Amino acid sequence: MAIPHPKIGGDQPVIRQLDDAAINRIAAGEVVERPASAVKELVENSIDAGATRITVEISNGGKALIRVTDDGCGMGPDALPLALARHATSKIDGKDLLNIQSFGFRGEALPSLGAVGRLVITSRAAGTGAHTIAISGGRQSVLRPAALNSGTVVELRDLFFATPARLKFLRSDRAELQAITDVVKRLAMAEPAVGFTLRDISEGHERILFRTDAETGDLFDALGARLGRVMGREFIDNALPIDAEREGLRLIGYAALPTYSRGSSIAQFLFVNGRPVRDKLLIGALRGAYSDFLSRDRHPAVALFIDCPPERVDVNVHPAKAEVRFREPGIARGLIVSALRHALAEAGHRSSSTVADATLGAFRRHEPGPARVYQMDRPSQGSLGNAARWQAPGLDEAPADFAPASARVEEVADATEETTRPLGAARAQVHENYIIAQTETGMVIVDQHAAHERLVYEKLKRQMAETGVASQALLIPEIVPVSEEDGQRLVELATELGRLGLSIEPFGPGAIAVRATPAILGPVNAEAMLRDILDELDDIGESGTLQARIEAILSRVACHGSIRSGRQMRAEEMNALLREMEATPHSGQCNHGRPTYVELRLADIERLFGRT
Repeated sequence: MAIPHPKIGGDQPVIRQLDDAAINRIAAGEVVERPASAVKELVENSIDAGATRITVEISNGGKALIRVTDDGCGMGPDALPLALARHATSKIDGKDLLNIQSFGFRGEALPSLGAVGRLVITSRAAGTGAHTIAISGGRQSVLRPAALNSGTVVELRDLFFATPARLKFLRSDRAELQAITDVVKRLAMAEPAVGFTLRDISEGHERILFRTDAETGDLFDALGARLGRVMGREFIDNALPIDAEREGLRLIGYAALPTYSRGSSIAQFLFVNGRPVRDKLLIGALRGAYSDFLSRDRHPAVALFIDCPPERVDVNVHPAKAEVRFREPGIARGLIVSALRHALAEAGHRSSSTVADATLGAFRRHEPGPARVYQMDRPSQGSLGNAARWQAPGLDEAPADFAPASARVEEVADATEETTRPLGAARAQVHENYIIAQTETGMVIVDQHAAHERLVYEKLKRQMAETGVASQALLIPEIVPVSEEDGQRLVELATELGRLGLSIEPFGPGAIAVRATPAILGPVNAEAMLRDILDELDDIGESGTLQARIEAILSRVACHGSIRSGRQMRAEEMNALLREMEATPHSGQCNHGRPTYVELRLADIERLFGRT
């Protein structure tokens, strides 16, 4: 028996015009996904109004109440009813949708919020009195006089009461509160000259979740101060300032050292013309810039701002305006990759301060109970006897029950000049793997294998850049079937792939002939490699797959060719290693992103022993 199609009936379907209330509820599904979306739209309106102080108050994770108060230009009585009309905006005139210089421009937020919640707007413009207007479930009230000194107060209650099905998809109050906090912090980073306050007033208990005053000073001073308040002072202390320009695009911000990495991408903040975005192209560029320094399970911490003429980027891609599309995506990606790699190279051997902090924390013992007494009240007779014999003059050998540690102490010669170097002068080797060096301000502990591994790797990369990648010609060319479009994209990359040792050429309309592969890779599945390159082109517009594979081989060679753990090193060898580290970029972390050395300040060491 035939089953009737559910969408095909006997009667001719009727096309009808939906009313405004239904249209706004549909639009609200795209514009307002959760309370954080509503906060984002309202705060952006306040910023566009020229506010210098914005206060956000929420209750029950924003489900019961969202109130945004600002000191912006406000709206007059004629503008308030129009602000609740769909596609009514003061940001653009509709003639040029590419010249957008404000956060909002679609004119959808307020009518959408009024369609799914109870919205009240009170505002006062200069030279006029304050007025208020309300809209609940799409039904608008009349305009009434109100009391307000200046600016605008937008109050949204009972979000999604008109569409109760949406409430089932919201998360817990705590999760929604965290999402709102994240939105406010991102906007605070985008606008250092604006003060922000986020306050939770649930159940009558008021608590301030986030507060920052307007920052002053030049661009980098204000931005650095704001990022320090939002991301923590530790981030600024371990980040590199970025300021680069390329073909009309400018990149500024801060990028953390590789050793200050994270287990997730939660500390990655990207902005385009001041707008917080989550763009696949930019995230891919960030991953490419750090690919040579971090393992796959680690993520860099950055706050980067791209400024460009509005007509070179399309922000009208999605109603949430979180995605953008560049007219020249290759320039934007290349700017990020080159600027970050240049900054990381200039950082030289520098490592993050958190490495030393973690080391000091590991030294401290945290035990319950009363404070530990380090001076022994009643030392054992055996320890007293050993101490006496060791301190006695003329002792030629250790006591029989003494087990020597795996360490060699170098004679302290006149090395004043070397102790003034950043990594100091070698004083000892411990466990045949760790070099202890003395500096003017403390000491440095170096992992000899990890450090030399990075040095060898950088040397191999330099040699490859100078002489190119040797290729291995295939006795019989491998024919890889591809679509005409994919074949054209690969042919356009033929020159670049050739420099990496992969020689390809078209073989008819639907195939690529692979004639040579990089010799360093050994036997290669050419078809799988080309598929990976095409997948990466689809994902981020550029392919670094072949380069990454070659560098992975070089890293493996560097690992096997470096100083092994357990090898005893003479003082001159250890000092030579330290001097080479100081002269080699990226020597502060090994090929896997781990630190190669730990620097301990003398003041921190003295604090461990209570000598402060």
